[in-house]
Amino acid sequence: MPLRALRIRSCALGAILFSTLSLLFFSSSVNALDDLLLKPIQVAPHTYFVQGLPEMGSSQNQNFISNAGFVITPKGVVVVDALGSPVLAKKLIAEIKKLTSQKVVAVIVTHYHADHIYGLQEFRKIGAKIYAQNQGINYLASETAIQRLIASRVDFAPWVNTSTKLTGADLWIDQSYMLTVGGVDFKISRVGPAHAPEDLMIYVPSEGVLFAGDLVFRGRIPFVGNADSKGWLSALDAIERINPKIVIPGHGNYSIHPAEDIAFTGDYLRYLRESMTKSAVNMDPFEEAYQQADWSEYDGMPLFKAANRMNAYNVYLSIQSE
Repeated sequence: MPLRALRIRSCALGAILFSTLSLLFFSSSVNALDDLLLKPIQVAPHTYFVQGLPEMGSSQNQNFISNAGFVITPKGVVVVDALGSPVLAKKLIAEIKKLTSQKVVAVIVTHYHADHIYGLQEFRKIGAKIYAQNQGINYLASETAIQRLIASRVDFAPWVNTSTKLTGADLWIDQSYMLTVGGVDFKISRVGPAHAPEDLMIYVPSEGVLFAGDLVFRGRIPFVGNADSKGWLSALDAIERINPKIVIPGHGNYSIHPAEDIAFTGDYLRYLRESMTKSAVNMDPFEEAYQQADWSEYDGMPLFKAANRMNAYNVYLSIQSE
């Protein structure tokens, strides 16, 4: 064989060997990292949830920063929210299979924020029907959603990657909807714009459980983002009128004293508005308003440093636009 051909063959074999070794290294690295467990917590006779970590999303936590829940009925399992990466959704499906032979037949999306929806594609693969509020259509078509996914493929790699897609609903809900599975009613109500334009809350009367999504935060600073804080406070009033026994929030532990946790979220939002209103209306600099506010009640809580200044600034801007 000519020398040039031998060199080409040697280079080709080397490339194949390098690719194989790289793939093995990548797979072993992923396996080494993939020690994150989801442990369903039972909160009512047929209702469970998994609790996300009080952290910012990262590759280390697989973007497991939000909650998801599920209700087992005689005719199938209804899941609320799909978690922040496809691998987490697969793990949740596996945990559900340990508890019941019933199939997952429905997934209800409380809102279209990344940490609640990147697992949706895995539920669609197993035949579950997806329900969401119709304002989610606008989010999926937005440049914000596209750019967020592009960034997430980097920030949360390898768990969110080029195989991760934005997934829409099979049924878009306008105002309210009653889903009944196996004789169990799921009262789905539109409450947005609040935390997000497409907020839904889901009440299961037979269990006394309300899935509140990110309308209620527990044990950490709420994430306000571009929320409608006035609408959010109205949504909290709507939850109080339902008077559920148990609230499963979008973040933090479940609540058996909902009034206290509703009050925490509401008091925080009201304080943001009170501390920002004067400066926002008078067009005074945001930094002055932020420095003058007393944050001692919230300083030291999980994610205070990561979220509070941004929350205050967004409320400052939203008040100017009201």
